[in-house]
Amino acid sequence: MVKEVYKIIGAALLPNVGGWAGGIITSQNIKPWYESMKKPDWRPPNWAFGPVWTGLYCGMGYASYLVYRDGGGFNGPAKLPLILYGSQLALNWSWTPIFFGLHSLKGGLVNIVLLWGTAAACGISFYGINKTAGYLFIPYMAWLTIATALNYTVARDNPNGVEITEITKND
Repeated sequence: MVKEVYKIIGAALLPNVGGWAGGIITSQNIKPWYESMKKPDWRPPNWAFGPVWTGLYCGMGYASYLVYRDGGGFNGPAKLPLILYGSQLALNWSWTPIFFGLHSLKGGLVNIVLLWGTAAACGISFYGINKTAGYLFIPYMAWLTIATALNYTVARDNPNGVEITEITKND
């Protein structure tokens, strides 16, 4: 039983590793780059992103544990769902360096659209192995939908992006 608890904790923490690294990149680019952009009024407040992503990462990690456990790991029917999980997680982790690190609004949009599709396929495939695991992807997909719409809107409303030199010229 104790061994299973450690597996669950490990699975829940693993997705957060990329989230923590992304948080460092994000925090270094909120001011002045992101704050200077045109953003929609409906966007969530900046402080909400950390707690929401932490909860979502823990949920998807636990879902991966359930699928691994119930689907025979990489040697059973869970193989494709777990490959999809790894793929969507890699896309998820790469969005922040693209959007915030490279300041690529369009690159971030391409990435998050691919992420949305891969995460949807992952959630559906998880449901086929363990219904709870599939259900755990519903809040993730809802948040990804908001994040995708936000990325699209920011890219649309800031077609040339915002460069640091433009910000400092205006100060």
